[in-house]
Amino acid sequence: MAGLTGGDPSLLRRINSAVVLHALRATDCATLTEITRVTGLSRPTVEGVVEGLIEAGLVVEAAAADVVARRQGRPARRFRFRAEAGHLLGLEIGPHRVAALLADLDGRVIGAQAKDVEETAPADERLERLRTAVAELLRRAGVARGSLRAVGAATPGIVEADGTVRLSTALPGWTGLRLGERLRRSFKCPVLVENDANAAAVAEHWKGAATDSDDVVFVLAGLSPGAGALIGGRLHRGYGGAAGEIGALHLLGRDVTPETLLSTTGRPLHPLDEQAVAEVFAQARDGDQRARAAVERFLQRLVHDVAALALALDPELVVVGGWAAGLDGVLEPLRRELARYCLRPPRVTLSLLGEAAVATGALRLALDHVEEQLFAVEGATARR
Repeated sequence: MAGLTGGDPSLLRRINSAVVLHALRATDCATLTEITRVTGLSRPTVEGVVEGLIEAGLVVEAAAADVVARRQGRPARRFRFRAEAGHLLGLEIGPHRVAALLADLDGRVIGAQAKDVEETAPADERLERLRTAVAELLRRAGVARGSLRAVGAATPGIVEADGTVRLSTALPGWTGLRLGERLRRSFKCPVLVENDANAAAVAEHWKGAATDSDDVVFVLAGLSPGAGALIGGRLHRGYGGAAGEIGALHLLGRDVTPETLLSTTGRPLHPLDEQAVAEVFAQARDGDQRARAAVERFLQRLVHDVAALALALDPELVVVGGWAAGLDGVLEPLRRELARYCLRPPRVTLSLLGEAAVATGALRLALDHVEEQLFAVEGATARR
């Protein structure tokens, strides 16, 4: 809105359009009279705004079959928000898979696609797998690429505001990758790139275990655990985008790494990949004592790391996802540890979204961007 003043007619139109559009999006359909009552705008203003939104393709008159006819007389015209006027993508780019979710402008998911990828795959190969998954998803859904209004992408690592991955130990060739720039070559719309644990935290707050909590820590348990935090319902990235990187705590004088914690032989686990770790977990479930001890060490490390983060942020809720979500007994050790240190220990629960959390969070970031474009007019009020 740069360059507009309080009395600028174009600003007033923008304010009124946002108000009317927001009102229509909040209901299935509405008459001009209903919109006038909800918004407080004058009837002539509402009529003009609705006509403009129809021309912009964001509003349409509801079909006769979609409305309940009055018993007498001609039914009033009803209008609805066209959620199908554009589409959003949420992308996950992980060590072993890439995934995409396609949604309309209401955030309703209308398609999903995932593809496996080798952990050792170079960056170009990983991105090509992602492009293939997106192309298949759009083709299957019958959605043109030009219909995309925004794309959210989430990946392991510390991510700069422009989408550059400053540091990532999980994916080969990822550190220093200008991921946002690479993705924008494929999508002619805004692309937002975020850390995977941050995106998962957003997803749990939107559709998962944290819908009723605004102060939340989400723990993505893996080889190098990460966490995302919401403070007052807003994502906390930190000064350098590295908030929640609890996987680096062993560097602070703690001689414990996943390689040693998960070893069943006395030597560091090598190669350190998810297949090797899954084997250790399977052995533990089968009763192998060395494997059980290794899993216990891993969980204890995770518990200590999460406790440190909870002490710093004092969340209401801790949500655990990733590997730990599939391990029996992870919640009680974490609850006991938090009870030892926290004046008011947070609630602890498992993720409700599972492996869909990261892509769902990326989709929410894209939806936030579009909603800001459609509805947010900072410091402004509707004019009658």
